[in-house]
Amino acid sequence: MNIPNMLTILRILLIPVYLYFFYSSFQKNILFAGLIFILAGISDVLDGYIARKYDMSTKLGIVLDPIADKLMTFTILISFTTKGIIPSWILIALGVKEIMMILGGAILYLFKGKQVMPSNKYGKIATLSFYAATLSIVFKFPELISTVLFSLTVALNIIAFINYLIIFMKVEHNTGNDIVDK
Repeated sequence: MNIPNMLTILRILLIPVYLYFFYSSFQKNILFAGLIFILAGISDVLDGYIARKYDMSTKLGIVLDPIADKLMTFTILISFTTKGIIPSWILIALGVKEIMMILGGAILYLFKGKQVMPSNKYGKIATLSFYAATLSIVFKFPELISTVLFSLTVALNIIAFINYLIIFMKVEHNTGNDIVDK
């Protein structure tokens, strides 16, 4: 087990810690949960940086990293929706996209020679937007700003999904082996 993989596992283990703080009766529970989310985000950036810089990428890491990302995303979306912080349509829109990504990834891995679709710039921009929207809630930005940021996040996730769908179709039809967007 290398350092990037340990950081990814740490990110998964931070999810119940986030939930503990988020649903606690502490006075600044959302702030504390948000700090856990920030820590998870830092570990996400670090594990990718270390894996690339020191050539420590592994198949386990390539599979585990997006799982950790999706688990954290669902955790944030579900917790924010259950507390009425964001409308349920945001959870549904992003949830459907994430479930489709999971299914597409599973198809590539299980039926297309254990191929894994790595993240690309569209997915990274959508993720960055999700972090900004989430942190706008954590740090109590005006509601209008949070609403705009979450709406932008949904739009960017749709664009990222369309990009991944195009890549998936190319792989599915064996028209391209290079699935990394450079």
